[in-house]
Amino acid sequence: MEILYPRCAGLDVHKETVVACARLATGSGEVAREVRTFGATTASLLELAAWLTAQGCTHVAMEATGVYWKPVWHILAADGFALVLANAAHVKNMPGRKTDVGDAAWLAELLAHGLVRASFVPEAQTQVLRTLLRTRKQLVRERVAHTQRLQKTLEDANIKLDAVLANLLGASGRAMLEALAEGESDPATLAALAHPRLTATPERLEEALRGRVAPHHRFLLRLHLDQVDALDAAIARIDREVDAGLAPFQAAVELLTSIPGVGGLAAQVIVAEIGLDMGRFPTAGHLLSWAGMCPRNDESAGKRRSTRLRKGAPWLKTTLVQCAWAASRKKASYLQAQFHRLRGRRGPKKAICAVAASILTAAYHMLKDGTAYQDLGPAHFERRSKQTQAQRLVRRLADLGYAVEIIPVAA
Repeated sequence: MEILYPRCAGLDVHKETVVACARLATGSGEVAREVRTFGATTASLLELAAWLTAQGCTHVAMEATGVYWKPVWHILAADGFALVLANAAHVKNMPGRKTDVGDAAWLAELLAHGLVRASFVPEAQTQVLRTLLRTRKQLVRERVAHTQRLQKTLEDANIKLDAVLANLLGASGRAMLEALAEGESDPATLAALAHPRLTATPERLEEALRGRVAPHHRFLLRLHLDQVDALDAAIARIDREVDAGLAPFQAAVELLTSIPGVGGLAAQVIVAEIGLDMGRFPTAGHLLSWAGMCPRNDESAGKRRSTRLRKGAPWLKTTLVQCAWAASRKKASYLQAQFHRLRGRRGPKKAICAVAASILTAAYHMLKDGTAYQDLGPAHFERRSKQTQAQRLVRRLADLGYAVEIIPVAA
C-alpha cells in the first residue's frame, strides 16, 4: 500500500498522559517506530512538540477523546504540524490488541497510508464563538429546568397558574410568583397583579390562585426565582461577549437571517458550528451527512435495515429543527409548501427534518457563493414537469383503489 506520509505520528490522548508513536520510514523502505509517554501538562506537551520536531514528523493523528485532545491540538497546531483528528469509532484497532502503545502505533500506521478520515475542527475564532453559544444553550436549558421546577412546586401547592398563563415567567406571572414567595396568599390580591391586557379573566385567575401554599413552598419559589435571575444574568453576559467578537461573522449572520425561520441567534449558532469556509465540504450533501441530517446508509443482502438519522452534530441539528418548525409556519414560502407536501405521506417528524436539511443546504450555498436567499415560492412543486405530476397523481389514485386512464385535452 502506498505510503503518503513517511514521517508521521499517532497520539493516544488521555487525561493525564499522552502516548506518542513516531513512525519513521527510511529510504530503503524500512520502518522504525519510536514510542514515548508524556504528561498532559503544558510543559510536557511542549516537550512532546519538540520531540516530534526532532523526529522529523510532519503529520500527527489523534482521537477525539472528550475534551482532552484540545490542549494537545492547540500546542501542536502552534508548531506547524499537520494535524488530523479522528473519530474513535472509525479507527478501532484489531480485537484483543487494546493497549495505549498499540493504539498510538495503529493511528500512526493508518495515517501513514492516508486511511484516517479527518474530523472537522474549525479555526480558533469559530471555536471561541462555538464554545460561548454552546454554553449559552446549556444555561437556557437550566433555566427551563428551573421553570419546570417552579411549575411542580405550584402544583404541589394546588396553584394552577400555568393553566391560565401562557408564560409563567412573563410580567404577570413573575409579579404573582414574587408575591407568593413573599407571603401573599389572598387570591384577589394576587389576581390584581395581572397585566391589564391579560386574556384570562379575574375570576379565572382567582380560582387558579386559590391553593394551600405552605412555608416550604414559598422557600422553593424564592430559591428557583433567584436561580432564574442568576441564569438570566449569565445569559446576558454571554450575549455581550458574543456581540463583542461577532465582527468577523457579522456579514454571514446577516446573510443567513434572510432564510425563513432563521433568526439572529440561530444564524450565529449555524455559523459557529459549520464555520465560514465551505471549501472543507465538497458538496452540500457532505455537509448534510456531517450534520446527521440525511438518512443513514445501512444495507445488507439488498435490504435497507435502517434509515434513522445519525447523531451527527447535535448542537447544530437541534437548532436547525427549531428553525424548521418556525419556517413551516411562514406563509406563502417554499419551506412551508415542502413541509405540508411531505407531512401527509411521511409524517411530521420526517417532514420537519427534510425542511431542516433544506435550510442547511441553503446556508451552505449562501456561505459558499455569498448569494442572498431566494425563495422558490409555494408553487414550486406545481411548476415541475406535468408528466411527473400526472404520474404521481395516478399512483395516488391507484393507491385509493381507482383505475385511471390519462387522455390529453385537445389544444
